[in-house]
Amino acid sequence: MNKLKIEFRQNLGNTAFDINVELPAQGITAIFGRSGAGKTTLINAVAGLTQLDSGRIEINHRILFCQQAGINIPTRQRRIGYVFQESRLFPHYRVKGNLLYGAPESDNDYFNQIVDLLELRMLLDRFPIELSGGEKQRVAIGRALLTKPDILLMDEPLASLDLPRKREVLPFLEHLANNVNIPILYVTHSLNEIIRLADHIVVVDQGKVVTTGSIEQVWASNAMRPWQSFAGQSSLFEAKLIEQIEEYALSGLELAEGVMLWVQKVEEQLQSNVRLQVRANDVSINLDKPERSSIRNVLPAEIVELQTQSHGSHRQSVSVKLKLAPDCYLWATITAWAREDLGLEIGMKVYAQIKGVSVTQRDIALSH
Repeated sequence: MNKLKIEFRQNLGNTAFDINVELPAQGITAIFGRSGAGKTTLINAVAGLTQLDSGRIEINHRILFCQQAGINIPTRQRRIGYVFQESRLFPHYRVKGNLLYGAPESDNDYFNQIVDLLELRMLLDRFPIELSGGEKQRVAIGRALLTKPDILLMDEPLASLDLPRKREVLPFLEHLANNVNIPILYVTHSLNEIIRLADHIVVVDQGKVVTTGSIEQVWASNAMRPWQSFAGQSSLFEAKLIEQIEEYALSGLELAEGVMLWVQKVEEQLQSNVRLQVRANDVSINLDKPERSSIRNVLPAEIVELQTQSHGSHRQSVSVKLKLAPDCYLWATITAWAREDLGLEIGMKVYAQIKGVSVTQRDIALSH
């Protein structure tokens, strides 16, 4: 099976790096963590921009670096596409010239595919000074892809853009995961970008991998708690569209075997994959199954974790982790009063009422 393997130990600056991670060879993997955690250093090691003393870096069985075997492929030969925070376009080249810079050979079909994917055709004769920030980043992404890389590295590509330009570029980044058959390592500080884009996530802290896994697994783990306030806590699910009720404009989405949620109609084919976000504040807990309720989503669950948080003035909230099925978890936020009144304890069987579900705005593929 094709994989991306990154392994190295090294002191760089004030950080002692100890990285050993194996990542999927397709889709977007978010590299996430605090400022100075080592995110950019990690992808620079893959690119060969960080000189390593020991370790091994391998993409799809092609070794880029191996100290033991004496292999260290130069950056220009690693077949790496790199998109920086700034577009770094050549001001004296038109868009077409920028796109073709560094392309290994003439391939009109592939050129047209990338131009159409990123909707650049109307921009080909313009100079960079005539482009918006979002358009410049799309050109930078296109230029990186036209080098036909084995992997695409993106170092906070939206960080320099204002909100309207970020919204302009995000849909194109979403297209990449489903239309470009190479791994994409995406460094970001933005939880929203992770939700919208990532299939996999690596959380880095002080040069070490804290956790890694699918976005749903890591999002539900304690590693993400520092970035999610109790008010902003949520659960992510990759669900499958299995039923449509045209009369009520509702869609049935399967989270796991035997676990289904109803949402406002999703305009996709049956068996499509859909990402859902459920905010913990939209989940309430019942000891008995509610009868004759207007809330359609009521799921049996088991309490597997309880966390209490103080908010000052003696006000407390309780975060409740609920198991819906094997490897399928839902967070709820309730008051300490509610926990005490209901006598909630780990291991109890309860019912979760879900008042709101958000379908994230990302490309939906029939197989993911």
